[in-house]
Amino acid sequence: MVRRDRRARRKRANRKRNDQGRALNSQRSTDSPAVALSIAGSDSSAGAGIQADLKTFSAFDVYGLTAVTCIVAEIPGEVSRIEPVSAKVVAEQIEVLAKAFQISAIKTGLLCSAEIISAVAKAIHDWGTSIAPGIPLVVDPVFVATSGDRLLEPVAIETYEKELFPLATLITPNLDEAGRLLGTKIEDWRSMHHSGKELEKRFGTGILLKGGHLAGDGAIDLLFVGGKVMEFSAPFVRGVATHGTGCTYSAAIAAGLAKGLSLEKAITQAKKFVTDAIACHFTWRSRSTETLQALRHW
Repeated sequence: MVRRDRRARRKRANRKRNDQGRALNSQRSTDSPAVALSIAGSDSSAGAGIQADLKTFSAFDVYGLTAVTCIVAEIPGEVSRIEPVSAKVVAEQIEVLAKAFQISAIKTGLLCSAEIISAVAKAIHDWGTSIAPGIPLVVDPVFVATSGDRLLEPVAIETYEKELFPLATLITPNLDEAGRLLGTKIEDWRSMHHSGKELEKRFGTGILLKGGHLAGDGAIDLLFVGGKVMEFSAPFVRGVATHGTGCTYSAAIAAGLAKGLSLEKAITQAKKFVTDAIACHFTWRSRSTETLQALRHW
């Protein structure tokens, strides 16, 4: 009973934040662009992380701000090294930006450690309470890289669940991340439906479960919000080694929310953007003649 009441309070709080955020966006001057903040890692190959987020924000005519959480030495398919920024510096980046800019949406990507996740959650909570309540928050729970490299320790994932997820408007796990949160494996359409409903109940907020890893001709994502399920589908583009799709998708959703779109419309727009980016990909050839395929974000 206590857990059910807590979930209900979270849902009411999320609805209130969304309503306040839309009202805040409607008051913004038409002479200035919408502003979105990415709290994420820096990808040296510029296909993921804050680099991908900034490109995506620009594509939607949204001014992008960044709070860098870590420096990642990587190329598509290989993470060489991750160097965290101190949690204090991460928090200070958020604080100075919050005071200087009228931010209309936030998204998080790779947060690197439990300490950084906790600092981000506290900064967003304190900022929302004192300066700008109602700003939509899209949390992309980056646990594992596309290459398979594990990016977070178990204690960091627990911190996500306890401190950051309760603040989110939308959480965007892929099937592996959702399976990690639930302690199960999601292998088919039925288990995808069950898992999404369970995550919405557990965290009391919207869940966009990305089903691109399921076998089939379609890339189908499911939105679980308010006890309802909505489907977003697109043709599955085969033969492309993608890099940064999750970052781009969540950034595009945040951009839509920053411009005052409803959650459903923001996801619809973002889904099309990512699908088109994959279909219009280009191929890099490295000096070692290995082929590196990346998303075309501009």
